[in-house]
Formats: sequence, C-alpha cells, structure tokens
Amino acid sequence: MERPFTDRREAGQMLAAQLAPFAGRPDIVVLALPRGGVPVAFEVAEALRAPLDVLPVCKLGTPWQPELAMGALSSNGAQYVDETLIREAGVSEAQLQSALSLARIELGRREARYRGTRAPVPVAGRVTLLIDDGMATGASIKAAARALASLGPARIIAALPVAPAGARARLAGAVDDLVCVQMPVSFMSVGQFYFDFDQVDDETVRDLLERAATDD
Repeated sequence: MERPFTDRREAGQMLAAQLAPFAGRPDIVVLALPRGGVPVAFEVAEALRAPLDVLPVCKLGTPWQPELAMGALSSNGAQYVDETLIREAGVSEAQLQSALSLARIELGRREARYRGTRAPVPVAGRVTLLIDDGMATGASIKAAARALASLGPARIIAALPVAPAGARARLAGAVDDLVCVQMPVSFMSVGQFYFDFDQVDDETVRDLLERAATDD
C-alpha cells in the first residue's frame, strides 16, 4: 500500500504538484466538494493561483450502511443513482425518495452556510478542476460532474489524492480526465490513506473559502 497522507493539507500539496501545468492559467477554476474536499482544494488553488469555490454535493447513503453511497445529489438538482447497487442492496423506491428529500434539505443548508452572499465563481468556458479528498464509489464526483456540465465548462477534470485502481473506468463519460496521486489496487475506504482523517467542520470550510476569496 502507498504511504498514507499525513492529512488533507499534505494531500492537497501533493495533488497540486501533479496539477502544476495548470498554474497561472486564467481559464482555471478549482471547485471543491465539501466538506472534506475543501482543505485539499484550498492547497491546489493557492499553488495554481486559481479561484476556489464549492459545489455542494450530498451523498445518498444506503439505509443499512450510510457510508456506502448509492448515489448523490448536487446543489443544482443534478443527481447520480447507482441502480445496480440499489437493486443488490434491496433499497425500495420509498427509501430512495426519503434519502433524496433529506439530501435536498442538507444541500440548501450547505449553500447558505458555505457561500453566504458570495456569488458562485463562473465556470462557463473554463477548465474546472473538481476536487475531493478521495473517491470510493465515484457517486459524488459523478453527481458533481453532471451539475457542472449544465454550466458549460470547457473541460471537467476530476482531481483526487486517492482513488481505486479502477477509478478511471468508473468515471468514464462523466469527466474529461482524471488526475490522481495514488490509485491503489487494494482499496477499502478513503480514510485508510490518511493518518489524520478527522471530519472537517463547517467553520473550517467557511474560513478556507473566505481566505481564498481574500487572496483573489
């Protein structure tokens, strides 16, 4: 197994090194999936001298295993649902709709909490780096990519510290490219690749976004 990252900050710095060819380009936007993706994306945005924003996405956990994503919903209504997983897990339509309803409420809260009165960073015609702290099933990245596609970016590039070896195939058709620091064959969860994987709180997200906006 590859060496785990110390924390999300180090992961972001290592990811930024791989994204160095994008540094200083005026057509680059860094978008983070909150909450865990924000500390990673902050380091990338700082290194590339690019604007940072969030794209709230809420994971739809299976009823019996909340950490296993059966889908995801983005803040503009775009959604991804893993029909195969839902069928295999025996999730009913009522349970799926209940999860979607709760996700819509949480997304509204996140939009108001994280961005406040700031307008979203424009992405139309720009290369968008879509960043999270890692990928397991790919549900959140796919939902976010669908949300982004409706805004007309020039390209959508998923940029991740860690993802399973098959991540590129899983994201095929959802994003234009994938940049990833580690893609291990043995993969159980994103957290196993971090020494410090404590939950990121709302205050940290707001602070980092405000710092990035000030730097701009």
